[in-house]
Amino acid sequence: MQVAKDTVVSLHYILTDAGGLEIESSRRSGQPIEALIGHGGIIPGLEKALIDRLAGDRVEVEVQPAEGYGARTEGQTQRVPKKYFRDPARLKPGMLTALAMKEGGQRMVTVIKVGSSVVDVDLNHPLAGKTLHFDVEILAVRAASAEEIAHKHVHGTGGVEH
Repeated sequence: MQVAKDTVVSLHYILTDAGGLEIESSRRSGQPIEALIGHGGIIPGLEKALIDRLAGDRVEVEVQPAEGYGARTEGQTQRVPKKYFRDPARLKPGMLTALAMKEGGQRMVTVIKVGSSVVDVDLNHPLAGKTLHFDVEILAVRAASAEEIAHKHVHGTGGVEH
C-alpha cells in the first residue's frame, strides 16, 4: 500500500539541522512513530515527501521553514506567571519547556528570563526558521480506521487511544 491521505505510516526518522547536527531521532528511543496522513499530524514538507512511498522505502528530504515550522517571528515573547509551568524552580534561560495553556493542552516555549513570579518566554516553535533534514525509513503503511480519520490521529499501537 502506498502512503496517501487517510493512511497510517509507521516510520523511523533522524532529524538534523542544516549543519548536520542531530536534533532528534526515533531510532535512539527504538520506538517508531505513527502518523495519520492528510490531517496535520506531521509537518507539510515531510508529509509531501512521503506521499506515494511504500513500506521499506528510505527517504531523505530537506524541509524549508515555510514547509516546516514556519519563519521565526520577532517579538513573539510573553510574560507568563510561574504557576503555568510544571517545575518552575528548574527553569533556566535557553531551556525548552512545556507551558500549560488555559484552554487545556500545552505549548513548547523557550525560556528567555526567569523572574521571582513570572517567566519571559519565546513563543516561536524551537525549530521555526530552520531548514530541517529528515532521513526516514518507512516501516509500514496501512489504511486508517474510520475512527482514526474522525479523530484525526492514530489509535492503538504507537498511537493515542480515546
